[in-house]
Amino acid sequence: MTPTRDRPLALTMGDPAGIGLDISLAVWMNRHVWQTPPFILIGDPAALDERARLLGYDVAVRETDCAEAVSVFQNALPVLPVACGAVVTPGLPASANAGAITGAIETAVRLTMDGSASAIVTNPIAKSVLYDAGFKLPGHTEFLADIGERATGEKLLPVMMLAGPKLMAVPVTIHIPLKDVPAQLTSDLIYRTCAITVRDLQDRFGLASPRVAVAGLNPHAGENGALGLEDDAIIRPVIDRLKAEGVDISGPLPADTMFHDRARATYDVAICMYHDQALIPAKALGFDDSVNVTLGLPFIRTSPDHGTAFSLAGKGIARADSLLAALKMAQQLADNTARDKS
Repeated sequence: MTPTRDRPLALTMGDPAGIGLDISLAVWMNRHVWQTPPFILIGDPAALDERARLLGYDVAVRETDCAEAVSVFQNALPVLPVACGAVVTPGLPASANAGAITGAIETAVRLTMDGSASAIVTNPIAKSVLYDAGFKLPGHTEFLADIGERATGEKLLPVMMLAGPKLMAVPVTIHIPLKDVPAQLTSDLIYRTCAITVRDLQDRFGLASPRVAVAGLNPHAGENGALGLEDDAIIRPVIDRLKAEGVDISGPLPADTMFHDRARATYDVAICMYHDQALIPAKALGFDDSVNVTLGLPFIRTSPDHGTAFSLAGKGIARADSLLAALKMAQQLADNTARDKS
């Protein structure tokens, strides 16, 4: 396998009307001071040039491929061209650009799976823009899983993890209404989510025996059934099964006492039952530098932990902290994976 430092990260442009281009330019402009890992941006070079001009950045954009991207990176921003279908205006997304947005993602997956790139980092997209163009999948992560399934022929369960310097948290259910969570939670889903998380923490994060803390669904983890039956009926059997398989796991735990400093010192990852149970503490503890990591895919994928922020695009005020953290984490995970395979 080619050493990962000889291969770039594949960075998608995201929705070009959002801040993806802004923060991509920022992490390249500050590459020496911030020690930005080498990447190749997959997107529209004309849109990138125009955004650099608008922001007052002196950036040399070089159209190239993965083979030359690392050597080019120190002197020019390497770009693998994917042309947009319409003129890009900051803050005004256009469904005519949906093909370029999804095309950049598909290209990044192909390059990573064939070994040309070491990992994927995705800039934010707006699902509504893709829906207007006929996109049928629920979102970004599901699209990545679909591409992976088509490439491998295997059914995948993508698992979302928010990883910051103070907390790693995984929601079992994600973008569904809170009223639907109890019906969607099954022991099988919780088990598979935990198993994938443990496997990827071992294989990609280098944790030999990850310590897993599992949150209950109800207040006080159900309080022995007084506040709900799901904790004992659905969650506890999974924990017992995983313990029998040798996993260092505890729970179900009351979520209101899981995230203070002393509690976090006792585990490596928190498995939570629904979106806000995981993301509120994750963002409160690391709003600017948390990374969205997708586990369970046949390639490494990270992303900034924020959206397109159309209202900030082209104004020079978007913070690049989370993208920088996503790039650095992707590089570290790629290094860990390559070291394990060597």
